[in-house]
Amino acid sequence: MIVDRAAAEDWIRAHIQTVGAIEIAHERPWSTVLRVPISDSVAWFKACAPIQAFEPALTAALYARWPDRVPEVLAHDVDRAWMLLADAGTPLSESGNPPDAWLVALPLYAELQRGEIAHAAEHLASGVPDLRLPALPARYEELMAQDLPLAEGEIDRLKGLAPRFAALCDQLAAYGLPDTIQHDDLHMKNVYAHGNRLRLLDWGDSSVSQPFASLVVTFRFLEEVTGLPPDDPWFARLRDAYLEPWGRGLAAAFPLALRVGTVAHTFGWARQRGALSGKEHVDFDRGFSIVLRRALGQLCD
Repeated sequence: MIVDRAAAEDWIRAHIQTVGAIEIAHERPWSTVLRVPISDSVAWFKACAPIQAFEPALTAALYARWPDRVPEVLAHDVDRAWMLLADAGTPLSESGNPPDAWLVALPLYAELQRGEIAHAAEHLASGVPDLRLPALPARYEELMAQDLPLAEGEIDRLKGLAPRFAALCDQLAAYGLPDTIQHDDLHMKNVYAHGNRLRLLDWGDSSVSQPFASLVVTFRFLEEVTGLPPDDPWFARLRDAYLEPWGRGLAAAFPLALRVGTVAHTFGWARQRGALSGKEHVDFDRGFSIVLRRALGQLCD
C-alpha cells in the first residue's frame, strides 16, 4: 500500500527522537512497515490498509491491558490506521520454531483471550471482523459465491458440504465457548522473544470468534515448517498447555474447534483477497488454494 512518507515521518518524529534515516522494512497490499532507528534500539511504524484498519486500535487496547505480552504501543492514530511500536525482540522463526517455546506462549495467549471475553463487543464496535459461530454458515455461503482458486470439482464438493459445516458449527456451539479475540495468524513469525519475555504481534488478521481456532495456524506451521508429524506427542502437550487456563472439561471441544476453525480461517483469506488487484491474486492464490484444500479435507473427514 502507498503511504505519504513525509506525513508519516513527521508523525513519527513528533512521538520519538530518531537518530538516522527511516527505511522501508516491507510493503504489502495490506500494510507498510517502516524501520525507525532510535538511540538505543529501533522502533517500527505500521500503516494499515482499510482491510485491517482496526489493527492499531486493537493493538493499543490489548497493550493497555496486557503490556507484558503484546508489543509496546508508543503511539497510534485511529483515523489514519497508523501505529508506532517498540522493538519486540526476535521472532521464534529465527530459532527454528521450537515447540517448547509454544509451551510458554500458548498459556499466555489463552490468558489474554479469557481476559478479552469482557471486551468482545468493544472489539466488534471498533471494526474487528465478526466470525462468531452464528455468523459462520452465512460466511461460508459468501465464500462459495466467490471466484476460488480451486478446480471445479473441488468447488462443487465445498458447495455440497455447506450443510455439514453448519452442523459442525451447531455441535461446537453446544460447548458454550465464549466469544473473544482470535489472532488467526499465530505462528513463529508473529511471536517474538526478548530475553525471557514473549510478545504476540501482528493482530491484523484477528476476529471475534470461538477462541480455540487460534491453534489452526500454530499447528499447521509446526507440521509444515518444524516437521512434526500429525501424531507427534507435542501436539497433545501444546493442546493441554493452551487449555489449562480455560479450565477442565474442554478437551473434547478442541478437535471440533480446530475443524470449524480450519474452515473459518478461509474467510479471513477471502477477505484479504477481496482487497487485492487482479495481478496480486496470482501469488496470493498459491497460499489460498492450500488453505481451501485443508478446509475441504476437514469437512470430508
